[in-house]
Amino acid sequence: MKGLILSGGKGTRLYPLTYTSAKQLIPVANKPVLFRVIEAIRDAGISDIGIVVGDTAEEIKRAVGPGKQWNINITYIPQEAPLGLAHAVKISQEFLGDDHFVMFLGDNVIQGGISPLIAQFASSSYNSQIVLTQVDHPQQYGVAQLDDSGQIIKLVEKPKEPPSNLALVGIYMFDAHIFEAVNAIKPSWRGELEITDAIQWLVDRSYNVHAYVHRGWWIDTGKPTDMLEANSLVLEELTPTIEGYVDRDSEVDSRVTVEQGAEIINSVVRGPAIIGKETRLVNAYVGPFTSIYHHCLVENAEISRSIVLEHSQIRNINRRIEDSLIGRHVVVHRSPIRPRAYKFTLGDHSQLGLLGDEGS
Repeated sequence: MKGLILSGGKGTRLYPLTYTSAKQLIPVANKPVLFRVIEAIRDAGISDIGIVVGDTAEEIKRAVGPGKQWNINITYIPQEAPLGLAHAVKISQEFLGDDHFVMFLGDNVIQGGISPLIAQFASSSYNSQIVLTQVDHPQQYGVAQLDDSGQIIKLVEKPKEPPSNLALVGIYMFDAHIFEAVNAIKPSWRGELEITDAIQWLVDRSYNVHAYVHRGWWIDTGKPTDMLEANSLVLEELTPTIEGYVDRDSEVDSRVTVEQGAEIINSVVRGPAIIGKETRLVNAYVGPFTSIYHHCLVENAEISRSIVLEHSQIRNINRRIEDSLIGRHVVVHRSPIRPRAYKFTLGDHSQLGLLGDEGS
């Protein structure tokens, strides 16, 4: 089997962060989401992976490279515009050939990996296997309707009146018959070749399309709130390690990961949390469900349930920062007037002066 990762979207729901960075490279628990997808496919025994890229192709290529760090081979497949998931399959035919393949959206995080799914598909007679999960707002997703035996009857993309609460989670397995489908369907009202239409084409022609209902958690990291939720869930699954320096005046609980070169000085860290490489905490409090990436500084400040990207500084803040997503090379510091409340989504290279008590 081969792997196909879709990594070409613009990530408009994560603006302003994605004005300057690919959404798939924003880290969850200090690891880019795209890296987690690559590792999930590799751990399922697949070593030949194609990545469909768009406007952020050069950034993704710099970050991922040829795949040597995962002992796999990466092929990049340029997509001229985000013309739909089925279009991404269509332009990948030369890379995929006649092989079975798994397609994975590059901004999704799923509990438990995909190894059992790949093994099931590889040993089956299925022409396709799609992963579904129950969601609260199915009108925001592609939705499947199943019959009493669990077979797919109908697929609809973002329906106004959903036929069920079973959403497609962005993981699909196909054999070569999918190319018949993507070449047969027409663009939707959105001007895209929809993967739901391609799968429906297979269903209508009695190909064996199997539905797998995922019972664990799954997050589409398309919005800041989704990123924070995914970060919290992944942090709970980490095996904590202390590789950096923690002085004897600090309190770091057993659910905290401190990466190599990090320094924690006269600070308190409550897990689950992760402190990145070469990051310094000085007279700071870091609360649960917080990820601070590499080469950051948090000094005389408190932060909880947040994500801080690399090379950022938070200094001399006299009110706790919570539920925030802070970009790269950001500087957050105190200004002279009293604060009320702080909640941020800050893009890369931001500088934010906060209002605070003079002399405090």
